[in-house]
Amino acid sequence: MAPPSNRRPGFSRKAQYGLFLGYVVAVAGVLFALLLLTLSIVDPRGFTALQGAALDATRPISSAGRSVVGFFGGIGDGIGNYFNAAAQNDDLKRQLAASKRKMIEARATELENQRLKAILKLAQTAEEEVAVTRVVGSSFDSVRRLATLSAGSSSGIRPGQPVRAPEGLIGSVIETGRWAARVLLVSDAASNVPVRLVRDGTPAIATGRGDGTIDLKTLEVGKNPFRRGDVVVTSGVGGVYPPNVPVAVVLRTEGDNTIAKPLADPSTVDFAMVLKPFQPLADQPLSEATSSALQGTPQ
Repeated sequence: MAPPSNRRPGFSRKAQYGLFLGYVVAVAGVLFALLLLTLSIVDPRGFTALQGAALDATRPISSAGRSVVGFFGGIGDGIGNYFNAAAQNDDLKRQLAASKRKMIEARATELENQRLKAILKLAQTAEEEVAVTRVVGSSFDSVRRLATLSAGSSSGIRPGQPVRAPEGLIGSVIETGRWAARVLLVSDAASNVPVRLVRDGTPAIATGRGDGTIDLKTLEVGKNPFRRGDVVVTSGVGGVYPPNVPVAVVLRTEGDNTIAKPLADPSTVDFAMVLKPFQPLADQPLSEATSSALQGTPQ
């Protein structure tokens, strides 16, 4: 049998009091609402003041509730940031690595442009240029000091031709292939280059030591004229090397021995210029007028 639809509280005093209290609260709420409505119509200013007072009274409760919401929201954000920190860190590392690579590439391009401009300027002033090519390799650990050029006989390169960079003399060609050539560096023990001291013109011979440095020997016996920081250039004596090409800077003197460092380092030189062997004027045939003057015969 189904229970009746309208239940009565029965004989429970507690249920009766609860129902009565609910009616009282409902009626009180309706009366309070009517009072507020009447007050807003009769006295709008007073109603506004009452609203302000109610706002002030409820502000601590609203602030506390907002703080609680913010606290739990901050915990959620913190947990999310914690789990996303690793991914963000990886992204930042990748971006930093990419930026470094771009910076290195830009710096390398800038250096290469500077060297190209220097070799171009040198090529514009050189009258005996054979070829401008890359230095693709050089020896460091072996006894022989050699370098490899990326051009050979097809570009007109022949053994005996001097090779230089904007910084100074590199050496001379000793072997050629069709597409490559081998250069004997000035620091090789088999290299001998006639030089002169820029400061006072003292002639000397620059001989390679086989360890990346050069030994300078004067042609006259006497006091060692070299000082630390002195620069020597080719003298042009004997042909092959044109005069006034920078060769080395003096590192130190040890009694009669002078140790110098080549100004052109093949390990840092990208481009080099191959020149025709230098022909001193003394080796050139004299004109008929000059020969007659030297022999003292009138014309």
